[in-house]
Amino acid sequence: MKSLFRTAAALALLLPSAGSLQARSPDAEAARFDQCGAGPRISCVVDGDTFWLHGTKIRIADINTPEVSQPSCPAEAALGQRAKARLVELLNSGPFALEVQGRATDRYGRALRVVTRNGQSLGAILTAEGLAERWQGRRGNWCANS
Repeated sequence: MKSLFRTAAALALLLPSAGSLQARSPDAEAARFDQCGAGPRISCVVDGDTFWLHGTKIRIADINTPEVSQPSCPAEAALGQRAKARLVELLNSGPFALEVQGRATDRYGRALRVVTRNGQSLGAILTAEGLAERWQGRRGNWCANS
């Protein structure tokens, strides 16, 4: 009987527990996203750097994207719509993680998070695709080259 308990104890040390499995899988957030409409905002995308997840408004902390609600020029409006549609695609592509880097909220009360999947920033993907810029503490000028 003692050897059975020793074997079970040894197996317990070798096998990961449910808690440690969760710790190894940081991409635990997921929802079905669409572009936000007139109704309640539960899980939807506002623009290329802002979305709602389960009723919480999140501002992606590592990027800035063109405005869609009050663009300064037609080029910004068009690029903003592309960034918004692409963020919907990225968020719907599988589970992701939300990481606090710096402040947890902005002056508007939005949760500031870096969104990652498998350790890669979704904001960096948008930036590489020309749909965003790295956040530098202020809005960029999306109309300078139009």
